[in-house]
Amino acid sequence: NTHYEDGTYSCAACGNELYKSETKFDSGCGWPSFDDEIEGAIMRKRDVSHGMIRTEIMCANCGSHLGHVFNDGPTATGIRHCVNSVSVDFKAE
Repeated sequence: NTHYEDGTYSCAACGNELYKSETKFDSGCGWPSFDDEIEGAIMRKRDVSHGMIRTEIMCANCGSHLGHVFNDGPTATGIRHCVNSVSVDFKAE
């Protein structure tokens, strides 16, 4: 959550590049948050589990669960990808 080096975040399961470090921000939620993904890297699916309606995000390459995306981001995109840190690996530039 507090990691802010320059580089790329990839799917921990298959290595597919998901996010560039410049899209990461501190949302205050305790999870790594990004306001945009690398084009074509993320799939979205409606998630109605646990009595909530959310949008699940998954790796477009292997289908691994990454977290959820919300329309409450504080940046210009208005999007907040709330990502489980175990689901991503980081590679410095």
